Amino acid sequence: MRAPRRPRLSGERRRLSPFVVTGAGGEVRPRDQRDLMERPFFSLAKTKRLTPIHYESGGVQVHVQGFPEHGMATIWDADILIWAASRIVDAENAGLQTSRFLRFTPYQLLTAIGRQTGARDYRLLKGALARLQSTVIRTTIRHGEHWRRHQFSWIGEWEEMTTAGGRVEGMEFVLPEWFYRGVLDRSLVLTIDPAYFRLKGGIERWLYRVARKHAGRQPQGWCFDIPHLHAKSGSLAKPTDFACDIRRIAARQSLPGYRLRIERVDHVEMLRILPASYPQFPVDNCVNGIGTSGVGNVDGIGTSGVRLSGLRACQGQLSLWSDERNPSRNLSNLKDSNMVEARRAVDNPRPDADMVPHSRNRRGPEGGGE
Repeated sequence: MRAPRRPRLSGERRRLSPFVVTGAGGEVRPRDQRDLMERPFFSLAKTKRLTPIHYESGGVQVHVQGFPEHGMATIWDADILIWAASRIVDAENAGLQTSRFLRFTPYQLLTAIGRQTGARDYRLLKGALARLQSTVIRTTIRHGEHWRRHQFSWIGEWEEMTTAGGRVEGMEFVLPEWFYRGVLDRSLVLTIDPAYFRLKGGIERWLYRVARKHAGRQPQGWCFDIPHLHAKSGSLAKPTDFACDIRRIAARQSLPGYRLRIERVDHVEMLRILPASYPQFPVDNCVNGIGTSGVGNVDGIGTSGVRLSGLRACQGQLSLWSDERNPSRNLSNLKDSNMVEARRAVDNPRPDADMVPHSRNRRGPEGGGE
């Protein structure tokens, strides 16, 4: 019996050779595009967003518009673009011919980005593709000599191939030229930690991409003031709510490969991002085990001007006098109550501070995201 014929291609697919994705999804290291990591191209909320994003800095403009039917593409939808960039770079490294026209199975994509493969996940995938296609971006990034603005959608067109019973057997879509050129330029692509796909919050995911882009493996890390981060994110959250979210993330230390520290400089709240110098914990668990935002911990990470007593507010007894109900670790932190000593404690972490309270230990090896 003759196999069913594939329908005639339309649009850009008629003139592009398909890049057929082969192999399992998890065997390729995920890679992200620098421009997408640095600027606000996606909604950080899971609810439908119709309010446009307009960001301008250093002469570069980004304008993102979603349409009422589907809303703006979210940072979770961007996982599809990360997957596409990863497959293209991997194929180019192997000397294979690539194209903006990708042909693949949904199973390959979903497993590579840490999703399930049930019927609901296939429906969510089609919703993500619809949002990527309906989102319109106008930007001056990487404009040509005589061109000032580029307009495109994240996906030009997409199609699914199904059986008579409705089972999805294959998919294909076309990426915009702007994105494809940025992927082929190796200087514009960074490897990211696979644990990124397990991050739950939109701001948390966005902050990891900012950390990977700006801090990288630099020992001194990178420092942002919180108001600048708020503007850079394109978030619709109030500045105060956004600052609380940043403090919570800093308290959890949930970004793979990085540690965060809240600082204050001339009454301005700052976030310092440093490569992690200690073993990484799974992103699904809180490193510090506390849910309060803006409260300092034993290592001096995530402090936001809150007194040390806030850490033990829920314990049975809080006292400055030693007894069996107050662990020695709580008392040993009294010497770090001033800002200078607290910063020194963070810059020179002591893995066994209870046993040798005044010793200076060597720094651990710096971590990286490559």
